[in-house]
Amino acid sequence: MEKKYYDILQVNKNASPEIIEKAYKVLAKKYHPDLQPEENKKQAEDILKEINEAYEVLSNPEKRQNYNASLLQEEQQNHASYGYEKKVDTTKTSSASSQKSQQHHPNNYETEKQNQVYQEQLRYEQELSYQEQLQQARQKAYHDAYIQDLKNRGYKIRYRKSFKDYFNTFIAIVLTILVLFLIYQIPFVKHFFADLYEENGIFRFLVDIIINFFK
Repeated sequence: MEKKYYDILQVNKNASPEIIEKAYKVLAKKYHPDLQPEENKKQAEDILKEINEAYEVLSNPEKRQNYNASLLQEEQQNHASYGYEKKVDTTKTSSASSQKSQQHHPNNYETEKQNQVYQEQLRYEQELSYQEQLQQARQKAYHDAYIQDLKNRGYKIRYRKSFKDYFNTFIAIVLTILVLFLIYQIPFVKHFFADLYEENGIFRFLVDIIINFFK
C-alpha cells in the first residue's frame, strides 16, 4: 500500500508545485523538533521524517508521476475488489443493506474526500498568505526602525536611485518645460514677461545668462 504523501502534506492531488512547496515549509516549521517541548521531540522527528519523504517525492516531477501512477493502480484494484464485494451483497434483498451500499459507493466516497482535501488546501493557502503578509510587515517594521535609529544618531540616509527614478525625473522636467512654453505662448503672459524683461534689470540679467548658456 502506497504512503499517502498528499495527505501527509495536506494538499490536493492536483496541487501546483508552488502550493506543495508552501505546504511543506509550513509543516516543516510546525513540526521542527527544536520548536517542540522535550516530551514531543521524538514524535515530531518521526512526523518531520514523513513530511520530508513526501516532499522529496512530490517535488520531483518524475517521482511524482510514478507515484501518481502507483496510486491510480492501487485505486483501480480497490475498486475492482469493492465491486466484487458489492456483487455478493446484492444477493441480500433487505432495504437496510441497499442503503448501506449506496452510502459507501466509491463515487460518493471519492467526491467527499476531494471536497475535504480541497477545503484543507484552501485553509493552508490562506494560512500561507497570512504568514507571508506577516513576514513582510515584520521586515518592513525592522527596516523602518533601523532607518529611524540611524537618523536619530545623526546619519544622513541616501537611497540609491534606479534607472526608473532618473527616467521619471527626466519626464517631469520635460513636461514642466513644455507646460511653461505653452503658457508663454498666451499673449498677455508673453507681454508680461516682455515688460518685466525691459523694466527689471535683475530679471534681464538672469535671462541673458540663460540665453547665452544655450547658444
